[in-house]
Amino acid sequence: MTTSEIGSKTAKDGFANEDDIVKKFNNWRFDNKAREWLLIMKYKLDEIEKVEAIKIIGFKTDVQVQVTVTLKKSIDIQNIQVKLVSTKNGFNQIDKHWVDYYVELWEIPQKIEYLLKLYTGQFRPTKKTKDYRRMLANEFSEEEQQILLEWIKRNQSMIVSDILKGRGKFAAEWMLVAQKVRGDARWVLKPMNYCLNFFGNGDVLITPRGCIKIGKITMQRKGGDAGRNTATMLQFKINPAELFLVQ
Repeated sequence: MTTSEIGSKTAKDGFANEDDIVKKFNNWRFDNKAREWLLIMKYKLDEIEKVEAIKIIGFKTDVQVQVTVTLKKSIDIQNIQVKLVSTKNGFNQIDKHWVDYYVELWEIPQKIEYLLKLYTGQFRPTKKTKDYRRMLANEFSEEEQQILLEWIKRNQSMIVSDILKGRGKFAAEWMLVAQKVRGDARWVLKPMNYCLNFFGNGDVLITPRGCIKIGKITMQRKGGDAGRNTATMLQFKINPAELFLVQ
């Protein structure tokens, strides 16, 4: 079986949560899925001495896999981001913070900060709008829309990397998408660099509905939360199930 053929598998079971994936890796000698994942990661199974997986909380990495290879003096570390979806169009939040967090992270200039806070509703609209709580991106002036889009385009690579991969020792190196619909489950494992290009490469634009798109990534007001302040946070979403379309 080639790497591309085992990149997506269909099975009758599924994954309830990240703990299931940790258990599979730790039982890699007898678990076929875990063995296939290790093959995708370019390991030779007969050269593996030990695999130890742990769950990580609060970072882009959900599962960290430590692989000891015979005759190697060090342990390989593989950081995996896990996306569990239960619908065909399983849109998934990949990042969410107050605008001020991104202002500091990306050194956002004051004008862009102001527009983003109007967009999320942290600042109230300055004119009559479709939604009294916030301004849609297509309700900004043409000059403001151009300023906002140009800033995002200039910083597109950094933005996409931070919201998908993250930074530091727990930056994700792989994305594992597990989808279960009507009892059937399937999975796909891709290198994070592939996912950055797949989801993040593409036009930066404002949709007819007033949302901001960065490639296949939606940048929007969080909303919901029964009207609490947290509804005005900035959120990024993708549909991880789209990775199944490129096998």
